[in-house]
Amino acid sequence: MLWYVTPAADWEREALPIGNGALGAMVFGTLASEQLQFNEKTLWTGGPGSRQGYNHGNWPAPRPDAITAVQDDLDARVTLAPESVAARLGQPRMGYGAYQTFGDLHLDLPGAPTTPPADYRRELDLDNAVASVAYTHQGVRHQREFFASHPDGVIVGRLGADRPGGVTFTLRYTSPRADFTATANDATLTVRGALADNGLRFEAQVRVRARGGTVTSHTDGTITVTGADSAWFVLAAGTDYADTYPDYRGPDPHAAVSRAVERAGDRYEALSARHVRDHRALFGRVGLDIGQSLPADVPTDRLLAAYTDGTSAADRALEALYFQYGRYLLIASSRPGSLPANLQGVWNHSTTPPWAADYHTNINIQMNYWPAEAANLAETTAPYDRFVEALREPGRRTAKEMFGSRGWVVHNETNPYGFTGVHNWATSFWFPEAAAWLTQQMYEHYRFGGSTDYLRTTAYPVMKEAAEFWLDNLRTDPRDGTLVVTPSYSPEHGDFTAGAAMSQQIVHDLFTNTLEAARILGDTPGFRRRVEEALNRLDPGLHIGSWSQLQEWKEDLDDPTDTHRHVSHLFALHPGRQIEPGSKWADAAKVSLTARGDGGTGWSKAWKINFWARLRDGDHAHKMLGEQLKSSTLPNLWDTHPPFQIDGNFGATSGILEMLLQSQYDVVEVLPALPAAWPTGSVRGLRARGGATVDIAWAQGRATRIALKAARTRELTLRSDLFADGQLTFRAVAGRRYTWDRQG
Repeated sequence: MLWYVTPAADWEREALPIGNGALGAMVFGTLASEQLQFNEKTLWTGGPGSRQGYNHGNWPAPRPDAITAVQDDLDARVTLAPESVAARLGQPRMGYGAYQTFGDLHLDLPGAPTTPPADYRRELDLDNAVASVAYTHQGVRHQREFFASHPDGVIVGRLGADRPGGVTFTLRYTSPRADFTATANDATLTVRGALADNGLRFEAQVRVRARGGTVTSHTDGTITVTGADSAWFVLAAGTDYADTYPDYRGPDPHAAVSRAVERAGDRYEALSARHVRDHRALFGRVGLDIGQSLPADVPTDRLLAAYTDGTSAADRALEALYFQYGRYLLIASSRPGSLPANLQGVWNHSTTPPWAADYHTNINIQMNYWPAEAANLAETTAPYDRFVEALREPGRRTAKEMFGSRGWVVHNETNPYGFTGVHNWATSFWFPEAAAWLTQQMYEHYRFGGSTDYLRTTAYPVMKEAAEFWLDNLRTDPRDGTLVVTPSYSPEHGDFTAGAAMSQQIVHDLFTNTLEAARILGDTPGFRRRVEEALNRLDPGLHIGSWSQLQEWKEDLDDPTDTHRHVSHLFALHPGRQIEPGSKWADAAKVSLTARGDGGTGWSKAWKINFWARLRDGDHAHKMLGEQLKSSTLPNLWDTHPPFQIDGNFGATSGILEMLLQSQYDVVEVLPALPAAWPTGSVRGLRARGGATVDIAWAQGRATRIALKAARTRELTLRSDLFADGQLTFRAVAGRRYTWDRQG
């Protein structure tokens, strides 16, 4: 439970998020006029039809040998300034667009108190995914509830009072844009319009119902409820966006929005029950006890402000809450039938949000899904899969026109309109490895779930085409004869080089995964041989430098005093699996990570939690969790870059999972990085690669009980000091549960 004793005054810092994947809303809990800012994730400017024009980021005219010329210069000069490469390979971005707020619903309540009463409480119940407000005024107890239902595809709000006839309010709509009409008829507010930039049509309907009293529609587009015992509304919204290249347009949203409102029906209790049942089926799978004790009288903002070093029961309560909040946010911002979670999940109150609230593919969208599998939320990855698949067709065109190659490609960031080319921001325009990295989550989904049907029909085709791109585009390095990515750029840092560590590690990861998948599916020997040969010749991106660091570039260019927020050259440690604990590469990665320090933006600190956990240093991983809570977390527990950027929430949840359970090397490792601050505890419902769900209990820093339920029949290996030899290998049978404890 997140809870507060005052209304929210600031959207970013204090309002509370609800969402069902496609729809999101922020609840303020204000008194005289409740504010519900809401979003529909496909409401985007830019793309086809944009007034600026749109070219998917592709060069409007061929540039023969442009890339080759840069490669030749790098062979001769080793490094090139980002500005010079951007001038030769980049271009101004046209029609890229930005995610848009849909607007705000206001519920004006006459006679409401002007200051919060003593018993005012605003809360977000993570178990039920319900935001609520309660207070007493002039002897009447007032209550509000808001939730976003995935099964019904609507946002729902209810106002009640413990005195008959105690609910009166006027509902109205506002927007920072002037591209809409708002009408009210038969207790339904309809908002309809088209974005001025690209003509994207949108519609929202809000249907109001009441018990007792009257509901009146007005010609000014408002609806008034007077003297009701209780009243509720359902909100549905949509656009004519479709994820189909090249037009990205589908049917007018009116029919779908009307169906959603009609289907929701007139019974609030039934809506609520369906919503809670659906949410709990996902959220309730995982429970975490790290010895926390949540003070009953301390609101969440004060709990955050009082956080010190994570050693008190109250601090542990905040850490456990933050972990589960990350799971809640993923459920709320990524459900089947929606676009995937963007830089802000599904929430945005602006027409010009930071970074367009888009999909940055040089870590951010990938980080959004790091916790999905292990946190037992595999269903939330369906929008990610569909989004990546939809990038293939425009990505093929970019690969062909820009690189003259097979396969598909996307660069540093993208939008819902298949932007797979480049722009000209020097330090973030070039990242053709992004497509390879995007496929990693899809292969991880297979490794956790084990469905060869999914691998064959969904993941492998995307992986194979990404691999074909790199089979065509790797270049022999004249320095040593290895295959390298060139030009390559270590995000968002340094000069352009050939063979930057992260570039090489990502391609190594792609080839490794693709080769494994090809063998599993029995793909043609010719393709497998080409991938294997390229993998054997590939520079792995692992080089140890003059001060024992893992080099960020193939040349030893690292500065030991550099504290840049990106530590991209540790990709092979996490989320990759190229660097194993105890190896010389792990030692070098630790040197690099130590030199970079514990600072950085919110997402950077979150990544460092995962790095330290993979290095089996639970105490340092826990320290980074504390740093994120102390300096990169807002009062509503959103991560801040600054400003708000949701990937840090997801990255931190992933880091906690890595502290408790790891399986990237096909061994289920129990408590691999347990910090001293969590000496006693338990966790249930975590998933491991190989198709296992694991429960763990521990005391004095050692596992006391392990329970495992197998989803597949196969050989599994568990590693824990609970076993006499440190690990146990056995044949697990699908559907069976196995239990071990210290008493035998």
